[in-house]
Amino acid sequence: MAELPKTFDPAAIEARWYAHWEQNGLFRPERPHAEPWTIVNPPPNVTGSLHIGHALDNTLQDILTRHARLKGKDALWVVGTDHAGIATQMVVERDLALEQKKRTDFTREQFVERVWAWKEQSGGAITRQLRRLGCSMDWANERFTMDEGFSAAVLHVFVQLYREGLLYRAKRLVNWDPKLKTAISDLEVETREVQGHMWHFKYPLAGGETYTYVERDADGAVVLEEERDYIAIATTRPETMLGDGAVAVHPDDERYRPIVGKLCEIPVGPKEHRRLIPIITDDYPDPAFGSGAVKITGAHDENDYGVAQRNGIPMYRLMDEVAAMRCDGAPYAQAAERAKAIAAGATATPAEVDALNLVPDAYRGLDRYEARARVVADIDADGLMIRVEDKVIMQPFGDRGGVVIEPMLTDQWYVDAGTLAKPAIEAVQSGAIKVVPKTWEKTFFHWMDNIQPWCVSRQLWWGHRIPAWYAEDGRVFVAESEADAQAEAGEGVPLTRDEDVLDTWFSSALWPFATMGWPGSPSRVREGSPDLPSRLREGLGEGMSDTEALSGQALPQPLPQAGGELSRGEWLRRYPNDVLVSGFDILFFWDARMMMQGLHFLKDVPFRTLYLHGLVRAADGAKMSKSKGNTVDPLGLIDRYGADALRFFMAAMESQGRDIKMDERRVEGYRNFATKLWNAARFCQANGIGGSATLEPPVATLAVNQWVIAECVAMIQEVDLSLAEYRFDAAANAIYQFTWSRFCDWYVELIKGAIDDETRAVAGWVLDQILVVLHPFMPFITEELWHALLPGRSELIVAQWPRADARALDPAAAAEVEWLIELVSGIRAARTELNVPPGARLPLHVRGGDEQTIARLDRQGPALARLARVTPTDGEATGGAAQVVVGDATFVLALEGVIDLDAERARLTKAVVAAEKERDGLAARLSNASFVERAKPEAVEKARADHADKVADAERLAAALARLG
Repeated sequence: MAELPKTFDPAAIEARWYAHWEQNGLFRPERPHAEPWTIVNPPPNVTGSLHIGHALDNTLQDILTRHARLKGKDALWVVGTDHAGIATQMVVERDLALEQKKRTDFTREQFVERVWAWKEQSGGAITRQLRRLGCSMDWANERFTMDEGFSAAVLHVFVQLYREGLLYRAKRLVNWDPKLKTAISDLEVETREVQGHMWHFKYPLAGGETYTYVERDADGAVVLEEERDYIAIATTRPETMLGDGAVAVHPDDERYRPIVGKLCEIPVGPKEHRRLIPIITDDYPDPAFGSGAVKITGAHDENDYGVAQRNGIPMYRLMDEVAAMRCDGAPYAQAAERAKAIAAGATATPAEVDALNLVPDAYRGLDRYEARARVVADIDADGLMIRVEDKVIMQPFGDRGGVVIEPMLTDQWYVDAGTLAKPAIEAVQSGAIKVVPKTWEKTFFHWMDNIQPWCVSRQLWWGHRIPAWYAEDGRVFVAESEADAQAEAGEGVPLTRDEDVLDTWFSSALWPFATMGWPGSPSRVREGSPDLPSRLREGLGEGMSDTEALSGQALPQPLPQAGGELSRGEWLRRYPNDVLVSGFDILFFWDARMMMQGLHFLKDVPFRTLYLHGLVRAADGAKMSKSKGNTVDPLGLIDRYGADALRFFMAAMESQGRDIKMDERRVEGYRNFATKLWNAARFCQANGIGGSATLEPPVATLAVNQWVIAECVAMIQEVDLSLAEYRFDAAANAIYQFTWSRFCDWYVELIKGAIDDETRAVAGWVLDQILVVLHPFMPFITEELWHALLPGRSELIVAQWPRADARALDPAAAAEVEWLIELVSGIRAARTELNVPPGARLPLHVRGGDEQTIARLDRQGPALARLARVTPTDGEATGGAAQVVVGDATFVLALEGVIDLDAERARLTKAVVAAEKERDGLAARLSNASFVERAKPEAVEKARADHADKVADAERLAAALARLG
């Protein structure tokens, strides 16, 4: 066998082994008759770079994939990238800016060609970075959400949903990014605390009417009573007052009962044209917040939009696509008169309301913030401003454009998510989809039960263009191709295609099946095909193919497939996927939508298990962000410590339902763990121990060998159980403890100087089991050691998972080794605590030992002499001594003449007092409610950790003092 280098160098082996695996097709070995196992990777943006969240997510997926492969399954980890509409378009537009050009200098087709060229040259850097992490993905079939086959599936889904009435065009409120000039999803909105203002204004009652305004305290006593001719409102966005449709108060708010149903005047704009709006009741206003009265601007506020919908309040749009005040439409005087009539009861269509421009002429064309300043100044000049207060407000920003998002009423395409959500809810309720950890089910149900229509259109050029064509008379034709739309419209009817593209979440919702050839060719799979699961075969129409029935409509022609060599029928074998690993932050944006689309189009769940992991946070628990400067580069960690160490850290820290605190010292510690294993393998090599040729453990007669086999089997069983329950931390801990403590520390020490053929066989077998079980967590070092210990054998990545059983072993033999370990550990601790010189050999006496103990001392005398530097001695110890209790026996270390016993007692007594004082001081601090509530969380956590350390120190020192008697 090739001798291992003295120093473990991760960089030297990682690139070599990854290239070997990929070039030899070992991520997808030929296993046509094996049980299929499938997982899909959440497609990262084609513009993206590997961040620490990716490292966690992909490590967990790779552990499951490698484990399934080692179990002999036909494991497929689908990989690909998302076209990332907004992000990619921004990257290309920035490149154009360097050429002193902009997107609109090109035709749409020319710009899209530029994007494809960028994608080919610069896109997909993250796929190279995933390789560095060790991800065993099926790169031979890498997909892209805009490749030919996938795009065809996207168009098919859009058209089918439209024909079923589950997708439609409507005017609704969206998050509008004025810089990018597109609607964006909630996931692309960052809410930040900013210093703002709250303005309080008077809205005069119509006709100078007055009422008695009465405020009462909690006991009902009157604290304020006055006549008012106005209703007071407060707002952080005065420029939106121009679009108010009503003022709302809570139905139980007695202060405003006299004026409910009356009209009040918006206090801005030319006085002769100021609009009157009704005072209504709604459950939304909070009587205890501000004045308890809320202005309702349905076209520019999400909450107001709901109130306006419930109460039939007109919603007037004030801004254009760049959030400047509108300039279009009739003069303000004319528009205001029409709005007054609508407020008085005149009927108006939604289109007419949307066309009305209620921005006074003096404000038209102003930026929204300039308009705000003008509105405030004008109201103040009229004496209608009550006060202005400084206030920290939560403001939404676009995560890409970086500007404040404007809620905007626009025409968009929507999916009827409420209808599609019902089968997904039932799937989780029934257990067809198992959510791990289960605690996320409550959040899932709450969101799904209250789901809103899903806006799927974006105002971009890069993406799946919406397959809708418009005739001049307003008719809409939705089809998978322009030819089909033209055929539906009639020959010679001029058609114009919709300019918008689809939200990237719409296409990625098809990822579990469109990546594998769905919907495929109708001629490929016919009714009654044995390849089609019975659960999907139910309800097939007579004469229809399986694909036709499942997609809900007969396919006009085979859809093209690109991006890999997966057969078009692969989804029949691979759907449902076995598991999806996802961050909880995309539960609704991606996971739930895959459930909805999969259940609708394939009549089955997209995955059987949904595993939701937490976030990777900074060491102090704060959320990582570039603005805080607390992000961590996983590639930098790989450079310093190796991919194996980073992967093991992620697994070991992944505890269900909890976030991970980044700790580089732990990553370094797992690098040390790898080094420990490396050195143990070198020891084995030096002593003629190589890899095992069998799955079954060798015959073992020696107690130490029986013990290590039993311990190894128990470890394998714990790892199997933990992985079955997705307890990555427990699996990693089981491997770590056995490898470091039981094998490297104890077994290697116990066999030194007594390595016979039996021990060589057992040691080689156990080390092999470690390498196989550790491989999903640390693939690089395990593959290297696998071949170093037995050159010429097949790659570890396609080896066989260990059997979690073994032939009957003598429990007494294992018990004796555990007894020996406990005794040696106790003696070593006593020697260290009492400052016994390392080279001193001590007599060891036993008090209260039974025949079994005496026999064990006799058999293990050589081991005790070598490991603890003691000599079992008959009789009672004389003079000063230390005691170590193991089981029912007390072992006495004679210390007379070895150490100064009085000095040691004095030292330990002083140390105990000091440790207890620090312990009690920290306990008092932690019992102070003021400290726990007011101090920074990291300070409280440090105090708790320090307290635990001092408790342990005090107990350890007290035990050492007690040993001296």
